[in-house]
Amino acid sequence: MYHIDAFADKAFTGNPAAVCPLDEWLPDDVMQSIAEENNLSETVFFIPTQQGFHIRWFTPVTEVDLCGHATLAAAHVLFHCLNYNKKSITFESKSGILHVSRDDDWLVMDFPAQAPSPCPTPTAIEKSFGIKPIACLKSEDYIIVFEHEADILAARPDLAALKKLDLRGVIITSTSDSYDFVSRFFAPNIGIGEDPVTGSAYTQLAPYWSGKLGKPKLRAKQLSARGGELVCEVLNQRVLISGKAVKYMQGEIALSAQK
Repeated sequence: MYHIDAFADKAFTGNPAAVCPLDEWLPDDVMQSIAEENNLSETVFFIPTQQGFHIRWFTPVTEVDLCGHATLAAAHVLFHCLNYNKKSITFESKSGILHVSRDDDWLVMDFPAQAPSPCPTPTAIEKSFGIKPIACLKSEDYIIVFEHEADILAARPDLAALKKLDLRGVIITSTSDSYDFVSRFFAPNIGIGEDPVTGSAYTQLAPYWSGKLGKPKLRAKQLSARGGELVCEVLNQRVLISGKAVKYMQGEIALSAQK
């Protein structure tokens, strides 16, 4: 198992993920138990296929359909630890075919866009944040747009209230003086209070801000305590999400200990 800090250029920043390369799938309950034991926002598993690899992601409490930072971590392991020598990796997943390529020190993920649609602001969100947003949208998550970056930094949401919502999580976002936009992500429904850097969120944020700002390529930062920087580019119905990653730790899981 590899412990990788994704969307980071040094250890102790970005979003940590556990990466478990497999020759064949373990039972689902074992993979879920490994993710629970790791207690990171995501543990990712992959097996080889004829086209590339089949990839799956688990939080400590459930399997999810898409995870950006753990995909970036898996690609880092393949390129830098397992001597994968092609320029691009093809992952088969529950969210379709995903591609990750190398661009110097950056890894570029090619994900399907999930453009959000305007919606009424749920009462639970207004009560949780205590600030009236300037817009509310939804796709896989609720996207709450605030006027100022300071609102994003100051947010202390009621996670118990957010857990009652019907979608995966809540993204809060605004424009920024230093970046095109900034964001934070909360997903108590899937066992994640605040996620440090959420790659899949940018499949929703990039189409929104690209339309608002009138530019296809955007620089973004997730304003969690660990922080993480990304570059996003909207291409038709796809979003290219670029970031860096570093290896923090490498080890072995003793599955025999459970017998």
